[in-house]
Amino acid sequence: MIAHVRGTVASAALDHVVVDVGGVGLAVRTPPSIGAQEGQALTLHTHLAVTDDALTLYGFAAPADRDLFLALIGVSGVGPKLALAAIGALGADRLRAAVSVEDLAALTAVPGIGRKSAQRIVLELREQLGPVEVAPAEGATAVPDARTEVHQALVGLGYAATEAQRALEALAQEQADGAREGTEDPEALLRAALRQLAST
Repeated sequence: MIAHVRGTVASAALDHVVVDVGGVGLAVRTPPSIGAQEGQALTLHTHLAVTDDALTLYGFAAPADRDLFLALIGVSGVGPKLALAAIGALGADRLRAAVSVEDLAALTAVPGIGRKSAQRIVLELREQLGPVEVAPAEGATAVPDARTEVHQALVGLGYAATEAQRALEALAQEQADGAREGTEDPEALLRAALRQLAST
């Protein structure tokens, strides 16, 4: 088991980072809230998922977030990709709160989680996670080419490139029509795109 990775960020995107550890670049799948930047020193608390055709590292800023991820993948029908999508779409604190108060609407807003899956997550994790006090969310630092970064993140989460493009175009049209406030914050844009995809 690889419990943590510590090194320098060689490259970063919304859904993954490459961490240089002693001259070896380790690709780690991460939620957008990591907000890593190239050249910074970074420690990620990790889980190594082993499948027949891949070894995939998933990394988180705090041990508690990794524990939440591990709890999620322990639920029947929830794999690593869906667990990471849930943390990415809602944020770890809001996800814990949604489970705690049985907020099925919040859980089903995550692409890939239907009502039955949301009920199963609540049933299996509510007592394990316990009551949660929600902390205010902090937005990630804006980066250039937010739409490109979000498009790459959506593809990394399993969406087709055309689906990701349509969601971003729909958000751009809403902004042009005045129905939605524009943002250059990649994390906020990703959340909006995930909501758009969930509603179609």
